[in-house]
Amino acid sequence: MAVRNFPRGLMQPISAAEPSYDTRTIWFHWLTAGLIALQWIGAKTIDMWPRGALQVDATSVHITGGVLLGLIVIARLVWRFSGGRRLVQADHGLLQVLARVVHWGLYLLILTVVGLGIAMLSQRSTSYFNLFMLPALASGTRAGFRSYHGIHGLLANTILIVAFGHAAAAIAHQYIFKDGVLTRMIPGLR
Repeated sequence: MAVRNFPRGLMQPISAAEPSYDTRTIWFHWLTAGLIALQWIGAKTIDMWPRGALQVDATSVHITGGVLLGLIVIARLVWRFSGGRRLVQADHGLLQVLARVVHWGLYLLILTVVGLGIAMLSQRSTSYFNLFMLPALASGTRAGFRSYHGIHGLLANTILIVAFGHAAAAIAHQYIFKDGVLTRMIPGLR
């Protein structure tokens, strides 16, 4: 299978016999992607809810989603190093390095955003679904909270931008380079 318009060796087509990732890895990938989208939408809409119980619930859903996202990414990394299927790299040279930087950068960004969310929670007492209060674990200033909040939001937006670039690259691999990379995460595309 030849890849047109690309220097020889830059991209290696994946054969039809090439396996996809294992089911758990695929689930981790799509759960992560879905949670990132839901978390971003939730964060952008929290202030649209009226102050009071509805806004507390929206905030509590966002907190729960953030903790869940962090746990899924940690479980995903544990699985990646312990039992996940490893496939041959589709790219070579600079593109391979870029792909690795993007993947590891996304993991780092996600865990940093979750950590900043926890740091924000630790600075002030927060109602959780109006059932109980999450206690403040550290004394923080309003300015400190805003600083964490600003960085949290900036990095969350960065995750979305990098994730869109990641998705665009996967689509380009599938439909422009025709090397079958997208079928690794969506086996039904074969």
